[in-house]
Amino acid sequence: MTTHSPLFRLEVDSARQPQPAPLLMVSLEGFLDAGHVRSTLAEHLLDTLEHEAVATFDTDQLVDYRSRRPLMTFDADHYTAYEQPSLVLYRLVDSAGEPFLLLHGVEPDYRWEGFVEAVRQLCLAFGVRRMVTAQGIPMAVPHTRPVGTTRFASDSSALGDYTPIFGQVKVPSSADTLLHLRLAEAGLLTLGVAVHVPHYLADTQFGDAVVAAADVVMELTGLVLPTADLIAMAGLTRGQIEAELAQHGEAKEVVEGLERSYDRFVEGQRRKSLLAAQAANLPSADEIGAQLEAFLRDPESVESSAPAEESPAPAEGADGHDTTPTTPSSEVGEPPESADGVEDAADGADRPEGSEDGDPRP
Repeated sequence: MTTHSPLFRLEVDSARQPQPAPLLMVSLEGFLDAGHVRSTLAEHLLDTLEHEAVATFDTDQLVDYRSRRPLMTFDADHYTAYEQPSLVLYRLVDSAGEPFLLLHGVEPDYRWEGFVEAVRQLCLAFGVRRMVTAQGIPMAVPHTRPVGTTRFASDSSALGDYTPIFGQVKVPSSADTLLHLRLAEAGLLTLGVAVHVPHYLADTQFGDAVVAAADVVMELTGLVLPTADLIAMAGLTRGQIEAELAQHGEAKEVVEGLERSYDRFVEGQRRKSLLAAQAANLPSADEIGAQLEAFLRDPESVESSAPAEESPAPAEGADGHDTTPTTPSSEVGEPPESADGVEDAADGADRPEGSEDGDPRP
């Protein structure tokens, strides 16, 4: 074992013979984590899966204690305990018996590049080929609709059939986002999911978002994670949210406004898909060019060979009913009015902050 760094120490067994684990999950506390998605998922995995510590980072070199002071316990007339920040690399085994690593603890305040290099060395030592992260981000979306996610990867082909909703944006950096960049430059595949958490639940534990994060992590990595307890917890938190809303009429009105905004966005996406499907049936440029050339050569033969105009046959759905769109082409793509008939301009305040046409972006 030749891995050495002043920022971490290897546990005895790992120093002798590291056990390979091809996947690294990173969960660093301290930066944006709406709905407590990152911390809840990491702590759940440590509570439910077999694990052991394989490396420990020296947080005394990485943490600014004055910016986030660790807690101490004072008992009557003396101090009894000190909660020292920790950053530990664990080796876990998923429900199918596959090993993976989990780096969990406080996000470094100092020496980010040195920290990234230390993680890269650990990846080499344990045979890591992929890294994954999961977190929550606050969005102007309602908790009563399906939980949305933003997925990303150093190789977009790893995301499968996924359509991003964001373009190019500038975002604040963090130690784990720097890991995404540097480890990808070193040849690893990096994957991540940011779960869309209703902004009014950003400071509370939102169980549905944690379940969504676990589902996407399993989809992206092939891990088999225990989710039964998470699903049960999500049901409890959902009930608590509804109970709170029932006692606060103004908050309920806010949620209803977000629901209208969300539904307009979904309808807009559906109409775009419908328009794309209609455009796919149009003749290509080559076909139009060939028809034009034939007409210039012999206009009469083209006219005589043209088929008589017929009404298009109605498309049948799975149930045999006519599913041919009846909306005039001039109306396709127009934003629908809200459920109460108020025009979009009147309820523009319901739209997600910084979005256009009902797009729920931050």
